Amino acid sequence: MKNFELISFANADELALRAASAWLDEIESANRAGKTHCVALSGGRMTQKFFAATVEQAKARAASFERVHFFWADERCVPPTDPDSNFKLANECLFAPLKIPANQIHRIRGEEPPDKAATLATAEMIRIVPSCDGERSRLGCGSPRLATNKNANDEASLAAREARALPILDLICLGMGEDGHVASLFPDAPPEILNCTAPFLAIENSPKPPPRRISLSYAAIAAAKQVWVLVSGTGKETALRESVSPTGKTPLARVIQSRPQTRIFSDFQLG
Repeated sequence: MKNFELISFANADELALRAASAWLDEIESANRAGKTHCVALSGGRMTQKFFAATVEQAKARAASFERVHFFWADERCVPPTDPDSNFKLANECLFAPLKIPANQIHRIRGEEPPDKAATLATAEMIRIVPSCDGERSRLGCGSPRLATNKNANDEASLAAREARALPILDLICLGMGEDGHVASLFPDAPPEILNCTAPFLAIENSPKPPPRRISLSYAAIAAAKQVWVLVSGTGKETALRESVSPTGKTPLARVIQSRPQTRIFSDFQLG
């Protein structure tokens, strides 16, 4: 049984419409059940189309967003008014048109140094989003830096406790780059990025500008209830083909291989 679902569309506009409709279905289902819906958003051109389609359909359906809490899959280390800010895109194209209250928006503070921004984002997510064991984690990233002066058993125990305490997002919406990167998780990442067990981590040397970023970790993405990937754009078909291969080595492949199911919306017909 495949651990991914690939849904193909004729073009990017149809992709955006269908993904927006599916997201509104998830939000309305949570509303009927009296539950919150915690989502992490991404940036990019495809996301802008997705936001526009969501706004149009939400108004037509009179959808309520009162139980939705918004987080980010990644953010650039720029102020929230900067054109590169993923928050700015969402604020202008989604939150303002839908009049989303500020207390439901949990932006990553890209104007802060990356380590501080990652720590603040982690604390905010832990405050809002339930973890898989119902506890709140006070632990940081399980990287070698935090494991100094501990033996191997201590390190394994720390990693296990962190994994149990990861916040479980209802949905993470990702894009994919030409190199197969997702969020700000790029190819050839060092072990401290691959093995981080905190929700967020600092990226200091992204190969794609700007170099300083904050990203959800692979562990946080693996833990989410649902992960959707919106893939559209010239030059991405090769990376997508590799990513859905059982032996793929791209960041998206790593995400797919870490999860029981990942849903991919694409305007590529892989055949």
